[in-house]
Amino acid sequence: MKLGNLLLITIQSEIYDSLGIKLLNDIAETLEKHNSKGILLDISSVPIIDSFMGRIINNIASISRLMDAHTVVVGMQPAVAITLVELGLEMPNILTAINVEQGIELLNKKITKMNRIDEADQGEKDTD
Repeated sequence: MKLGNLLLITIQSEIYDSLGIKLLNDIAETLEKHNSKGILLDISSVPIIDSFMGRIINNIASISRLMDAHTVVVGMQPAVAITLVELGLEMPNILTAINVEQGIELLNKKITKMNRIDEADQGEKDTD
């Protein structure tokens, strides 16, 4: 679902091989099509995450970063967080928020900050 310049993606069940690959491709295509600057990945309906699904989430963040967008995972249940730690899955490219509203706020702050940096860089180029 598109929310302004953000995409809201809700994962409601476990993701398996072919579905994971399709999800990654769909997200990349949608980011390009809409020039979205952020992804809200809602995993509040997911009771447990295995290593494959953890890698998919990490890959979503990596793809979005390469496409000039940020990713915020929202709605992570405590058991999911514990599982990720126990599996040793570090997710350095991923921001988290308790719910969608806080995720939107976090993404908007990130986007505003990046826009200011881009404007400053453009101003320096104009004076050269």
